[in-house]
Amino acid sequence: MKKEIKKGDFYSDIKAILSNARSRAFRAVNSVMVDAYWNVGRRIVEEEQKGRKKAHYGQKLLENLSEKLTMDFGKGFDPSNSWNMRKFYLTFPTLDALRRELSRRAGLAPPSIKEFCGVKPVLPF
Repeated sequence: MKKEIKKGDFYSDIKAILSNARSRAFRAVNSVMVDAYWNVGRRIVEEEQKGRKKAHYGQKLLENLSEKLTMDFGKGFDPSNSWNMRKFYLTFPTLDALRRELSRRAGLAPPSIKEFCGVKPVLPF
């Protein structure tokens, strides 16, 4: 005969442990993805500028990048998402400034790229 687990201190403790772990995992993944999107944006800007002060904007670069990323990673990498990652980097050109902003908002829900620079979130997964 199975002993029934009633919702009480024992169950509440286990539930709290798992909920806390899940929340921490989401924040960790979000942090890693924010870093990844910032670095992708940085590389796009570097490739566009190729050492010049101003970029020669080429939609082809983003279209080609999006096509290759979609082949390797699946959906979520259309040219507008590449553009958003680029804009994300340009909004926060130093990673330290981005981290300070994230720390400032630490008590809030995880920030989205839209909150930072007014574009739709870039979440290909």
